[in-house]
Amino acid sequence: MKKLISVLLCVAVLIATCATGVTAYEVEEGSEISDYPVIIVPGYSGATLYVGDSFETGEKIWGLNMDLILERVLARIVDLGIGLGALTIGNAEIIAGTLGEEINVMFEKMRCNPDGTSAYDVKRKYVTAQESNSAYMLEHMTDTDDRHEQEIAAAIAEYVGIENIYNFTSDFRMGPEICAGMLHEFIQDVKKETGKDKVNIFCLSHGGQVTATYLNLYGHLGDVDNAVLTIPAIGGAGILYDAFNAEIDFDEECLIRFIEHGTMTEEDYNWLVKAQQLGFVDNILEALIPKIFPTLGYWGSLWDFCPTEKYEELKKRLLDPVESAALIEKSDRFHYEILPVMGEKLQKCIDDYGMNISIISGTGNRIVTGLMENSDGIITTNASTGAYCAPLGERFADGYVQKNPCGGKNKISPDMDIDASTAYLPDNTWFVDGLFHGMTFKDYYTASLLLTTLLTDNITDVYSDPEYPQFRDTSNPSHGVYAQFNTADPGILDGDATSLIISNCCLKNNVKLEAIHVDGLDLDFDLERVTLAPGESVEVSFTGTVPDVSKKVFSITVYYTMGTVSPLGYRTQNYMVVNGGAVDYEGGTVSAQAKTPFDNVIGDGLAKLLKNLGLYELLSMIYTMIYYRIVPIFGFIAK
Repeated sequence: MKKLISVLLCVAVLIATCATGVTAYEVEEGSEISDYPVIIVPGYSGATLYVGDSFETGEKIWGLNMDLILERVLARIVDLGIGLGALTIGNAEIIAGTLGEEINVMFEKMRCNPDGTSAYDVKRKYVTAQESNSAYMLEHMTDTDDRHEQEIAAAIAEYVGIENIYNFTSDFRMGPEICAGMLHEFIQDVKKETGKDKVNIFCLSHGGQVTATYLNLYGHLGDVDNAVLTIPAIGGAGILYDAFNAEIDFDEECLIRFIEHGTMTEEDYNWLVKAQQLGFVDNILEALIPKIFPTLGYWGSLWDFCPTEKYEELKKRLLDPVESAALIEKSDRFHYEILPVMGEKLQKCIDDYGMNISIISGTGNRIVTGLMENSDGIITTNASTGAYCAPLGERFADGYVQKNPCGGKNKISPDMDIDASTAYLPDNTWFVDGLFHGMTFKDYYTASLLLTTLLTDNITDVYSDPEYPQFRDTSNPSHGVYAQFNTADPGILDGDATSLIISNCCLKNNVKLEAIHVDGLDLDFDLERVTLAPGESVEVSFTGTVPDVSKKVFSITVYYTMGTVSPLGYRTQNYMVVNGGAVDYEGGTVSAQAKTPFDNVIGDGLAKLLKNLGLYELLSMIYTMIYYRIVPIFGFIAK
């Protein structure tokens, strides 16, 4: 029953959130817009690959064809049914075998040999600047799906024109160094096509790793003006380790939050499936990975996705040192020659060659396949940015001292779980807590930051514009509300603050503020149960003393209702006190979990038991509603 409920909830989320509002993303009025052409370097999904003499007569081998997938599923429906039946008694081998056979057939032409070379003569559909130009593609091509990141591209086109947008594709299987060479050649073609001496680059995910590698190897040529790397896989992807290791602990609650974030839904479903984990999905994936490894396991890009600290372990176990010698040599070069100097080379591009390079990363999420590290759901924050992170669910203890001095500039996140002093680019990396992979345009802040850094020279580092601080929480509508003190950067409380500004992040729903709970600081908020329309804000004054210290972390939870599936929504944000000398750092890490009113009465042991049983969220919600609504009626004061 738990499995069925969880699956139905996932489907319900997708159906309920098909129609979402659209937010206008804008560059600050009066900004001087760059006239350089924009090259979009996508993730894995951006390439169209084929085998044959030409795309028209050849076989398309990458670019999902849903009709073909449905056809193959229907053809194997009996086998899948038998597999599902076996799955009910814990046998995942049958269904994994059926799925493995189908995946191996569908992606046979994508197969690489053990040495990393392609088993077939694979070609890219679009290679030249002319045929990959968005305006040309719209006019001459019937398949417009090959234009990358169309929502973002449309916003970029509002400023530079669609004729100035180019869509780079690569044979991504080959690894970032080879793809970087392809990008170098493409940039030369775009420069020749447009008559410009430089280009601007927007990239994401695997495209971020390719672009970073390109800048590392070719940045000295000075062909780039602005480069914006969003949720980049510079140092690899945690999800790859989980897959290659065949130890999957699929996090359904994280997946649903991922879906909510991507569809910008304002209903909160994820609390319903906490602890209702679909173990059978883990079993299928764990049984499936070894069956498809011969087809997909020798892609160079996958091995370069492997985080360095996990690389040797997997290489020793999965690659034959003789058969895969050439693949190992290329991946060793990436891990031990290119990646270790990434920060140095990127900083040189800024300092010596006049480029603006910006990295926008997501934080605060678990890897959806189970790796317990701070991430955007797919790529660990450390791999994406080079920043040093506390273990997921923990934070550095109050008073933590950053690893590198960075000229006296603070590089510690307000919730004290990220130390950006070790980042590839400490002054050019933005961290957005709660932002999921590929969701940069699902948040007004990150979308505006992307457009501004890509199309103008207004922002050269994280200190250029107070509207774009280095650390910020996402304001995606799925989070309901967003709270910030009135006198400081997001996540900061100083001695001058007099109120908390609470905003409704939703695009369509009104939000009724119910209560504010503080953990770790003695503050009382004078909250009336006010209703906020979408985009509306209210200032809530507070009483209490802000201590004369700095580097002390506390949390605020705002409870709200909006008349949807969630009886009582809430959002917890962490803040750092910056109001005097730093408190003494006693070393180590502490739990980052904020205490709720429910926690204060049940204790840690019972809370852990209820979470394991899947009852914690429901009981906590019921208790909180009683605590803030019923108790005050009888004259008690809720603290």
